[in-house]
Amino acid sequence: MRKIKWTDVRLVLMLGVMIFLYSFSSKRNGTRKIVKTDVAFTGENNPFITHETVNNLLIQNFNGASTIRKDKLDLNSLEHTLDSNKMIEKVEVYATIDGTLKALVTQKTPIARVSNEKGSYYIDYQGEEMPLSETYTARVPLLSGEVNDENKAGLVEIFRKIHDDDFLKKNITGVQILPTGSMIMTNRNYDYRILFGKSINADKKFNNYKAFYQHALKDTLIGEYKLINLKFTQQVVCTK
Repeated sequence: MRKIKWTDVRLVLMLGVMIFLYSFSSKRNGTRKIVKTDVAFTGENNPFITHETVNNLLIQNFNGASTIRKDKLDLNSLEHTLDSNKMIEKVEVYATIDGTLKALVTQKTPIARVSNEKGSYYIDYQGEEMPLSETYTARVPLLSGEVNDENKAGLVEIFRKIHDDDFLKKNITGVQILPTGSMIMTNRNYDYRILFGKSINADKKFNNYKAFYQHALKDTLIGEYKLINLKFTQQVVCTK
């Protein structure tokens, strides 16, 4: 007859106790109620949506956050509700052990403001429409003219490049779309206009513009120009 090893018995008992304690703790944790909510925004952007609005979205399907048991929370549903807001790019919702319902919100990043006969709205970094905010106005280039399915992808590419470049972000203030599809840009510091053409060869054109700008500043001639033509990628044609 095989002898029972007490070491094995102790291991089995310890494992059983651990499973019991874990189950008890999980069940007890699940029956706890949410006592408060906590909303935080990622990144350094100013809030286009308020903490109060996000908090209201969190609890809009309940009678109040303090009545919700943790094990009754549908976190996926809460995230879906917040994600449907046109100011929000993504959100992470979770409940802590102490009964706090937390929402970590990443806002959309506007890169242009459209103003035409259809109204006024932002275009975000993903190329989606984003409504204007009542709490904050983004300092982004103003886009005028027709935005359609044919030119939208090219326009989004242009505005991403402007947004991601420190010089262009500070310098370019507006883009007008002509009936031909070409673009005319305005700058922050001088009266000249920039004839950019269409969105092709955008990197080369922007590099040419930055080179022109630095050269013209040194020659103190920059204030005399009326039009800077970037359509020809091998040269910059300036008109006084």
